[in-house]
Amino acid sequence: MKKLVVFTLIALLAVPVFSQIKFGLKGGVSTTSLSMPSMKSITSGSVTYNVDAISDAKFGFHGGAFLRLTLLGIYVQPEVLFSTRTNEYTITNVQSTAQYISKQTFNKLDIPVLIGFKLGPVRLNAGPAASILIGSPKDLIDSPDFKSLYNSMTVGYQAGLGVDLLKRLTFDLRYEGSLKKYQNQIENLTGTKVTLDDRPNAFLLSMGFIF
Repeated sequence: MKKLVVFTLIALLAVPVFSQIKFGLKGGVSTTSLSMPSMKSITSGSVTYNVDAISDAKFGFHGGAFLRLTLLGIYVQPEVLFSTRTNEYTITNVQSTAQYISKQTFNKLDIPVLIGFKLGPVRLNAGPAASILIGSPKDLIDSPDFKSLYNSMTVGYQAGLGVDLLKRLTFDLRYEGSLKKYQNQIENLTGTKVTLDDRPNAFLLSMGFIF
């Protein structure tokens, strides 16, 4: 968090250096797929649950504001976006063989900082992206013997392309990946923690308006 604050302050101090500054609002949708290498098991007392991720893509949305700072044909575009994503897991009670699907919705504040340039009418960009968890999703297993734990901040990256139309409308298609495991965990009554090690990846499509 301290590194994020320092980085933000440096970016704000550097704003006067750029020859062109644009501000805009944007929003769009995302499709997220979840990758977990193997099924996880956690036991408390006589109850054992198997947890398996469902990797099919899920839809989310994002919206917020951006700055585009241009100098000598290179631009830096920091953004602040509210976004959501949904993870789904198959939960199996080993003793009763009962099985159900558990959904967790994550609300996040995403802060990507992209560096890019234009190649003809197309913009190419890439850069780091920090995600800060807002609140907590519901517990993955609905039982007083288990609780879910979450990493409040993760770091990843975004890369993609975009086009601007009529000097006002902007469109972007990006891929978002994770550089760090989300470290979602389940803990039982004895304090044993099972790390899910999920690495969600997403495609983001957005439309914005430049003021």
